[in-house]
Amino acid sequence: MRLGIIGAGWIAQKMAEALANKPHGCECYAVASRSLEKAEAFAKQFYINKVYGSYEELVSDPAVDIVYIATPHSHHYPHARLALEHGKPCLVEKAFTANAREAEQLLALAHEKGLFITEAIWTRYMPLSHRVKEIMDSGVIGEPRVLTATLCYMMEQKERIVRPELCGGALLDLGVYCLNFARMYFGTDICRMVSNVHKSDTGVDMHESISLSYRDGRMANLQSGALCLNDRQGIISGTEGYIRVDNINCPELIEVYRNYQLVASYHKPADMVNGYEYQVIECQRCLEAGLLESPMMPHAETLAIMRQMDALRKEWGVHYPMD
Repeated sequence: MRLGIIGAGWIAQKMAEALANKPHGCECYAVASRSLEKAEAFAKQFYINKVYGSYEELVSDPAVDIVYIATPHSHHYPHARLALEHGKPCLVEKAFTANAREAEQLLALAHEKGLFITEAIWTRYMPLSHRVKEIMDSGVIGEPRVLTATLCYMMEQKERIVRPELCGGALLDLGVYCLNFARMYFGTDICRMVSNVHKSDTGVDMHESISLSYRDGRMANLQSGALCLNDRQGIISGTEGYIRVDNINCPELIEVYRNYQLVASYHKPADMVNGYEYQVIECQRCLEAGLLESPMMPHAETLAIMRQMDALRKEWGVHYPMD
């Protein structure tokens, strides 16, 4: 499967690194940037065959099997729409779009054209993420009742974080992982959402705490931000023990405790490159099976989380130009 990358920034580099040895035959075949020089430098670094100085050229290449959208959040919608209009399936970086309205339009277009599209929220596709659910279902920690997830990095000087026109803030960049972590393991039956936020001078969210209450009495407490470093852990607490995930952004170790005693540990696959490869391998599987969405990240999940983030931003008074 030949992947074409739109954008040549840091996250595109991570994807190129993941596919350098063509796992399962998945290849970074082409890259496009608004700067031909930047695209050429990227292609030289990662031994990519085709280089384009415009996105239109890449999506017009009949050899490209799927397009990976690796531009800022603010540009996901127009760039994915461009690819779909040229008949290309899409893997779109998280957050999927700027808001739910854009997500709805993009998914409707993909459905209309019969094209596969999925959100590149990489934790949804990782083998170790799936293991967490298996451990929960085994009953080893009893009845799961409380979940905590935290993800913070020092990013207050990054342009894409502080600028509203780039859909800046911590929520779409980091909080989306916390919301996905809660949704993967505690589901969708949320009856109440309460939050607190600290905003920047530019009007975007820089640190937030979100508490979710579920109808069955469970609770999830989530924290994300761009103003500090933290442990990035996820904890699922039950009546007889708890599960510790070392990093909700890229899980490499799961520890299972029962009555405060460590009873099991699970490590990342020995052949994992950096984790980005799993979402591409899943795209390949879905394309070969003729699927229009991945069961690992269904369209309904993408839409629900976009709506959840819209509601939070509305409550906080965080607005983007495309809203």
